[in-house]
Amino acid sequence: MASYTKEDYITLIEKNYFASVSSANIEKILECFSDDCLVTIRHGDNPLRLFRKNPENDEKPLVDFYQHLCGNFDAWFGDFGHYIDAENAKCASTFTVKLNPKSDSSYYPEGLQTLHNCNFFQYSDARITEMTIYYSNVEAGQKSSQALKGATGYPKP
Repeated sequence: MASYTKEDYITLIEKNYFASVSSANIEKILECFSDDCLVTIRHGDNPLRLFRKNPENDEKPLVDFYQHLCGNFDAWFGDFGHYIDAENAKCASTFTVKLNPKSDSSYYPEGLQTLHNCNFFQYSDARITEMTIYYSNVEAGQKSSQALKGATGYPKP
């Protein structure tokens, strides 16, 4: 495995990956991932969502996720904090996401969504081999039955 600096990982994360998502350039997004990558999305207690470029078993095509995201929203990413282990080719990144629904999207009536995410990345040869996305949508949580008891039920509001 080649040696990459912390700055190399920040470039891959912010300038290559997230900038490509913001510009809705799906081809460039997919270039950030290895051919055998695995993307896992965790949102509260919802079932895991699994994606690969070449799906296996219960996984979905990775391109479908980005076609949905880029087709329905204009995305902004910022307020990054990166925790990089360059020696082991791993990184955790915290950031804010603002998803503004496109006018022709079924999400348009919901308006702007602000998410507070944490992604975990594993790399090989300057490409993402694994990415786990944890996200929090405060507005959606406040509307759900979980808002009454919190994600774990403690503490009671």
